[in-house]
Amino acid sequence: MTQLPQFSRSLLHPRYWLTWLGIAFLYLLVLLPYPLLYVLGCGLGRIAMRFMKRRVAIAQRNLELCFPEMPTSEREAMVKHNFESVGMGLIETGMAWFWPDWRIKKWFDVSGLEHIQKAKDEQRGVLLIGMHFLTLELGARIFGIYNPGIGVYRPNDNKLLDWLQTWGRMRSNKGMLDRKDLKGMIRALKNGDIIWYAPDHDYGPRSSVFVPFFAVEKAATTVGTYLLIRSGKPHVVPFVPRRLPHGRGYQMLILPDVSAQMPLESDAATAAQMNKVVEEGVLLAPEQYMWLHRRFKTRPVGEPSRY
Repeated sequence: MTQLPQFSRSLLHPRYWLTWLGIAFLYLLVLLPYPLLYVLGCGLGRIAMRFMKRRVAIAQRNLELCFPEMPTSEREAMVKHNFESVGMGLIETGMAWFWPDWRIKKWFDVSGLEHIQKAKDEQRGVLLIGMHFLTLELGARIFGIYNPGIGVYRPNDNKLLDWLQTWGRMRSNKGMLDRKDLKGMIRALKNGDIIWYAPDHDYGPRSSVFVPFFAVEKAATTVGTYLLIRSGKPHVVPFVPRRLPHGRGYQMLILPDVSAQMPLESDAATAAQMNKVVEEGVLLAPEQYMWLHRRFKTRPVGEPSRY
């Protein structure tokens, strides 16, 4: 099991004081009523667009690559809404870490819990497919309130933030695993646990195969999904936490098990099918997906950069 960060007096060192100040501000901010937080978060995202020109360009390029037939005006509107979602993502991180359970539940409508119950009844593990939506912190929190599981994460280089994100995520989960701890994930699945796993980032050429993702024919996609399904034999359950418009709250959509659809003859076949599952999830709230990271940075040898 991954060694999780623990609080220590070293985190009180002056080099962390500005970080502590930011944490305190976020804690106080999310005490405000949610409709006001919605307005503030969307506004913050629109302001961020003016300063994050590189990220705006990446989001535009990703949408152009994935949806080449989308009209330019529609693409520009989606980028704007996407950055509103970026601002809300910061607010929602504070909500996920600091709100009590009752307040989280108040703003969420949850559907599909029966798909998790079925796996429990069969005493099988669950590979919970959590795509990189900007609502992911809040989505993991609400899911864990109903079904505590084990999160898969990348340790933060800032030791204070590493401890804080672990503390926040452990409020409604059983444990955390480093994303490199494949053996720990397989062990947990065989023990009947729920593993929150995101297969939709570019993790580099050493652990990826090139398969289609939307209109991109060669997108680097992790082979970890193949290894986990083949070894752990879990239910494979996608879930989508999406934000409703106009500050009306959220929906948690737990989708049916797709393990029977997963071909296991090769890692490429599994990755390609998993990308189709991710595509279906993304289309449920495309403006809330994390388009601002370089999803297609890794290319086959000899092919030029997409950016």
